[in-house]
Amino acid sequence: MSLINRNQIIETIDMVEKEHFDVRTITMGISLLSCIRESAEETARLCYDRICKKAENIVKVARELGEEYGIPVINKRVSVTPASILAANFPGRETALAKAFDKAAETCGIDFLGGYSALVNKSMTSFERSFIESIPEALAETKKVCSSVNVGSSKSGINMDAVKLLGETIKRAAELTRDADGIACAKFVAFCNAVEDNPFMAGAFHGTGEGETVINVGVSGPGVVHHALKNLKDASIDEVAETIKRTAFKITRAGSLIAKEAAKRLGAEFGIVDLSLAPTPVIGDSVAHILEEIGLESVGAHGTTAALAMLNDAVKKGGVMASSSVGGLSGAFIPVSEDIGMINAARSGAITLAKLEAMTAVCSVGIDMVAIPGDTPASTISGMIADEAAIGMINNKTTAVRVIPVPGKKEGDSVEFGGLLGSAPIMPVSPYSCEKLVSRGGRMPAPIHSNKN
Repeated sequence: MSLINRNQIIETIDMVEKEHFDVRTITMGISLLSCIRESAEETARLCYDRICKKAENIVKVARELGEEYGIPVINKRVSVTPASILAANFPGRETALAKAFDKAAETCGIDFLGGYSALVNKSMTSFERSFIESIPEALAETKKVCSSVNVGSSKSGINMDAVKLLGETIKRAAELTRDADGIACAKFVAFCNAVEDNPFMAGAFHGTGEGETVINVGVSGPGVVHHALKNLKDASIDEVAETIKRTAFKITRAGSLIAKEAAKRLGAEFGIVDLSLAPTPVIGDSVAHILEEIGLESVGAHGTTAALAMLNDAVKKGGVMASSSVGGLSGAFIPVSEDIGMINAARSGAITLAKLEAMTAVCSVGIDMVAIPGDTPASTISGMIADEAAIGMINNKTTAVRVIPVPGKKEGDSVEFGGLLGSAPIMPVSPYSCEKLVSRGGRMPAPIHSNKN
């Protein structure tokens, strides 16, 4: 065994044992297009059978790979064809699919199943509107089903009718799970420029341009990056960027190895490795703490957006050197409730919704896992979605909103979701209305630079 190989092994062991390195998720994408039938019952039954057949060994394989390579695989997930397509023949009966998905997830032992989704970035059909109206009940009546709606793109503009509908959808989902602090909203994402190969929940779905069965992996290493920066107290910013890039390279190589081996054992196509640094509420596994190690007293201080931009860019550069199959979202997530550094910054007032919106322009997604007062109007939530979608549309990037209007809670209260969803203070929202803007409806035109043909 060469010295360099021994050093690499020791590095990997340290990354796992001391720096919270893991493969955050193995997600199997499954096409359900062949399951479409006239009736809800028959379509749901065929979807259940296909998911169970394809994903029956994903938990077992993930466990075996974790034991063999010494790298924990935390989540085992499935994403499916956007369910609005599957349910086109039976508007009003869409929740039959959600229940079949939930039953299949339980049978296979996976953590979440994503794809109770609709793509309405330009306009909506009547069956897609019916589908979106079914989302609150679908999420309230299931445990493991996740949902998303794409309301805009850089090419088509923003569907403001869908934006208005989603504000109402999120409020309804919160009310239906009032006894659990509106937890259904934690399983829903509103997107602009949604991608078809995202392995992370709650926004994963298996796009129609994907293969029959595909394995996509999300790696995560905020703790590894944070640890690497601790020895660079007086380094220049370009040295910091170079260190992050080298660290991302190592993380991605490990994730790519797991992804390819999982695909082989599961008889699926290897899709992509998503490079996103995905935090958890555990101390030492925080994206916010990376930004503070770079030089901020607290995340949210002036300079936060610049530091995040550099972090995101360095992660992407290191990752694409390590794998030719990089995809998904790839960058850095900044969910408030799921990152101990973000939680603390929100509690102290260092981070606000306005600052989160600014950070969205340079991070992986956007306003993510933010708890807001339960009496927030639906139009205000729609305004948040419109703002984020506009950032994504203009900048040719994916943006998203995942907010929880917690019933009965007000600014200054806190909420405990538990597990990877963490906890969060109730953050203030603007008291000024955007009702007139949201109520106009129609489609916000795409920017001039979208006309590239």
